Amino acid sequence: MTDRPMGFDTLAIHAATAPDPATGARQVPIYQTTAYVFRDADHAAKLFNLQEVGYIYSRLTNPTVSALANRVVALEGG
Repeated sequence: MTDRPMGFDTLAIHAATAPDPATGARQVPIYQTTAYVFRDADHAAKLFNLQEVGYIYSRLTNPTVSALANRVVALEGG
């Protein structure tokens, strides 16, 4: 069997995701948390200064939004 590039419809469903290793869930869950824990004040400062990638507050971004953004990038050919 040859590996073919995924079509648009298949990408819309499967792009930029992998099954969760702990649960086997195929899709990303909807994260409804509003805030995230920081390791320490330095970690928080790095996140707020965009020196480190991570989550600060759900109105800015969260894992669900990140998954959607990655899928849109794949759909646009990036």
